[in-house]
Amino acid sequence: MEELSESQKARTAIATFKTLADALILRGSYSPSGTTGRKLEDALKQFSPEIYGSMGDSRIVELKGIEYVVDRLPRGIEKCNRIILTAQEDLDGTSFEVVRPLKRRRISYFVSEREMCFVVTRGTTEIYDILTHLTFLNIEAQKISDQASLKEGQTCKEWHELEKTLQTEHEPEGATLDQAIWNLSIILGRTFKETKETYEYLESNRAEQFNNGLFRIVHALGQRVLNEEHALDESLTIYFTPSLLEILGHHKYASAWAESVKRKLIEQDLQGRPINIISANLHSFRNILFGRGALAETEIELPVDLYEMIQLIRDNGIDVDYYAAEFGFISYEDESGAGIDVQIIDSLRLQPDCVHQDVAIDWDYVKKHKPVLVVMDYAFGAQAYEVMDELLSPCSVDGRLVVLSIESISIMGKAGILPGKKGDIMLANAHVMEGTPHNYIVNNDLSDTDFNESIDVYSGPMVTVLGTSLQNRYVLERFHASSWRAIGLEMEGGHYQRAINAAIIQKHIPKAMKVRYAYYASDNPLQSGQTLASGPMGSDGIVPTYLISRVILQKILQETNGS
Repeated sequence: MEELSESQKARTAIATFKTLADALILRGSYSPSGTTGRKLEDALKQFSPEIYGSMGDSRIVELKGIEYVVDRLPRGIEKCNRIILTAQEDLDGTSFEVVRPLKRRRISYFVSEREMCFVVTRGTTEIYDILTHLTFLNIEAQKISDQASLKEGQTCKEWHELEKTLQTEHEPEGATLDQAIWNLSIILGRTFKETKETYEYLESNRAEQFNNGLFRIVHALGQRVLNEEHALDESLTIYFTPSLLEILGHHKYASAWAESVKRKLIEQDLQGRPINIISANLHSFRNILFGRGALAETEIELPVDLYEMIQLIRDNGIDVDYYAAEFGFISYEDESGAGIDVQIIDSLRLQPDCVHQDVAIDWDYVKKHKPVLVVMDYAFGAQAYEVMDELLSPCSVDGRLVVLSIESISIMGKAGILPGKKGDIMLANAHVMEGTPHNYIVNNDLSDTDFNESIDVYSGPMVTVLGTSLQNRYVLERFHASSWRAIGLEMEGGHYQRAINAAIIQKHIPKAMKVRYAYYASDNPLQSGQTLASGPMGSDGIVPTYLISRVILQKILQETNGS
């Protein structure tokens, strides 16, 4: 029998993880230390996500992976032994503490000291994301427990020293801190330098209550597993409520979100105008169109260079929203539960003095055609299909049928690049859905000739993946090096295109409608030191982000849009 390649093994493991996760959701609960939980761990170890680094090495604890996960799970998750995933519950006004992670738009509640409730509003992708992170943490918790344990139920000297550190009235400093980090590094199987770097990273966010610090996180993870060995009722259990099952695939939050956006357009009497939908961050389009005017009202000299202006706005905390509100800018905070805020921009109220001179706008075209921009914050994975499907579909608002005149859809996102480096730009000509037979050709209105600056631009298929935590080097190399010739990976594009194709078939939008997909590279998962776990781009992301935004704006606000 022919042996499977590393890529085939990884793809099988990813499919196994997804199948097990789906089965557990239907079953309603599971224990990571039980049979099915162990199978979930085995699958995760088998495809060994790049983002979790040395997770598969039982000798060392994966610190960069812990940093990544702690930023995306709520503070205190490490000490919980009862975790509930549910649909939107009426928990407002209760005594339960609301906890929000640093880098995920999700809401959780501390029900008790060791019980946490996740409110899932973004569908299956969010569930896979949470389960992957929890599985990783449990693997690392087992390593910590093994390192802390001696024979006959005793714990090592370093574990006792860690407990002493946590019992002191004040946080350790100077030589005492170094000694505490040294002891911890022995438990973790890492160098002093590696341990100190993670300690300092987590400390930088601990003051804002985003995590409990490395000492407490490590102790809580290890202690939970130690407790499980002596008391069955201490075992970590993860529950999925019946209400969660009821919302999956039913667009509950997406429908409410789309209706609220359409209500806002009606309220502003914009629903009959040409609508240009943009999925992007909520700063670049606003800053390009209104940053010059906002900066002009300060004593700061206006730079000639667009990117220098953006840096000044960021460095000085300029309130662009306040200025922009006078010139057709509406910031609309989502209250549907979908977690996607929206900006509406009436181009007819724009003034040349608002906009930076590097942006070429055909003001006669704007006056004649009156385009409206609807900028929606990033969706999360499969949620992209639901929100776009609902936004493109006609709906009844107060007994009135609302059919938007969609002129273009532009998707600007960050993605992992395969042939290039951080900061490069990728243009999709197709989306390949990982783990499915679904592939979508894209007639992209963007081309490399639109980008004439010193940034490398790649065009080709993008792989729409199940999640950033479900990626394997061999699978990605196959997509890149084989006849697929994929240039990058992302989470939403294929889902957006699926909704767009459905809307064309249903004649909700014209087949010739302009579609644009552009991504800037936030990481390269095939290069050591350039994965997502290596940290954010910081100011290096300004040029590619704002270059893409500028090109999309010029496509919308010039006669070349084809209308």
